[in-house]
Amino acid sequence: MSIWRTKSIEQSLADADHPDFKLKRRLTSVDLTVFGIGVIIGAGIFTLTGRAAAQYAGPGVVFSFIIAAICCGLAALCYAEFASTVPVSGSAYTFSYATLGEMLAWIIGWDLILEMVLGASVVAQGWSSYLVIFLEEIGLGWPKGLGPDANADFGQPNLAALLLVVVLVGLIAIGIKESLRVNLALVAVKLFIVLFVIVAGMFYISGSNYSPFIPERAGSISGEGIHQPLIQWAFGLEPQTFGVLGIISAASVVFFAYIGFDVVATTAEEANNPQRDLPRGIIGSLVICTILYVAVALVITGMVKYDQIDPEAALATAFRDVGRGGFATLISAGAVAGLTTVVMTLMIGAIRVIFAMSRDGLFPVRFAHVNPKTGTPIRITLTVGVFVAIVATFTPIGKLEEMVNIGTLTAFALVSIAVPILRKRRPDLERSFKVPFSPVLPIVAALICIYLTLNLSVETWLRFLVWMAIGFAIYFVYGYRNSRVGKGGDDKTVETLHM
Repeated sequence: MSIWRTKSIEQSLADADHPDFKLKRRLTSVDLTVFGIGVIIGAGIFTLTGRAAAQYAGPGVVFSFIIAAICCGLAALCYAEFASTVPVSGSAYTFSYATLGEMLAWIIGWDLILEMVLGASVVAQGWSSYLVIFLEEIGLGWPKGLGPDANADFGQPNLAALLLVVVLVGLIAIGIKESLRVNLALVAVKLFIVLFVIVAGMFYISGSNYSPFIPERAGSISGEGIHQPLIQWAFGLEPQTFGVLGIISAASVVFFAYIGFDVVATTAEEANNPQRDLPRGIIGSLVICTILYVAVALVITGMVKYDQIDPEAALATAFRDVGRGGFATLISAGAVAGLTTVVMTLMIGAIRVIFAMSRDGLFPVRFAHVNPKTGTPIRITLTVGVFVAIVATFTPIGKLEEMVNIGTLTAFALVSIAVPILRKRRPDLERSFKVPFSPVLPIVAALICIYLTLNLSVETWLRFLVWMAIGFAIYFVYGYRNSRVGKGGDDKTVETLHM
């Protein structure tokens, strides 16, 4: 009995075929690519691009997106190798269980739950804001006491966010294929609007706005107390604005616009041909989103001088400045469609991670039972839906958004480290996709992720430590004692646990 015990690849694959826990394989590489685009492209393309250009890099933010894409790409390669080698639900949790041991697998699973559940709640609140704007643009309205500003204090419900979560929970419970059909339609809408904005914006680009393309260095941005980045508190290093160092600082900011591709790996058990389709879905969605981000960055900084960009509503303001205020309605509609897919995808990811952890006995095994009609874990779906609904409806989230980032980056770093470990321990496994230049690239990916976590605030780190303390308490009180691996992990154990 040990907290470092591992779960064999063979056992993970056998569990995926158990009748009580078997998910339906219905997803193609196109489904998975759309799934990835659906979660990556959200509010970031409408707001984050302009903020990074205005406050950090100017038109040079284009290079920031490319740098961030390369950093994410390294982690994506690691995910692609694992997902094609171990095509089982759970993403980074399942990968690390086979390599780093049960306790570290629990840590990663707990981090992923933080990322996806809290992320879905945060985005649901953002969705409610864009919905109200869109309704106002088309001449309708929303009750002020039940909208996005309602939960500035505890107790007042954000009804718009609640309605979104309820609808999406019902859709997810029906089936993964049905969920992704809706996701496909909404992704098509937001891609159309993003492409329309890019093409329309090209007619209003002024070459003078690109000069200088990389503005001169303008100093540093620093915080105080617990609000300062950990790297500043620990080493005295302050993030720089503009110049070459400003581009790097902006890359740390826009990196989070790419977060979400890892959710594709959580659907490994539902892919028709996971060895082929998962790498295509993960890498394909990242490449497409990078092209769109760079194009939007070029349009915004070409339409408006970087120091005059509105960091809160860059695209809408840019078109108003050139006399095309009506485009704000389209942009709001695109944001509503875009954020809907993000919330749905994050919830599906959280459900699949908890499903894998429950099947392993770290959470109650009863949760992992799959409905024979829908092919989905209904109990986990409803449980996740309740938590997301409560947080999105009643909780003032504010700076808790950074908690999503620290959970994600921690998982990225551990998955990257696990790739060369699994290669050394199990060279016999068939790998349809391999990370090139291993172990160098995986180690570089892990170091980049660790560096980015150091750029998060001390306050975020303190909250993260509290979250981890709660996770360790649950693991040692329940998970360690009920782990199927600890009990032998055979079919009889499964039967005993869910009786």
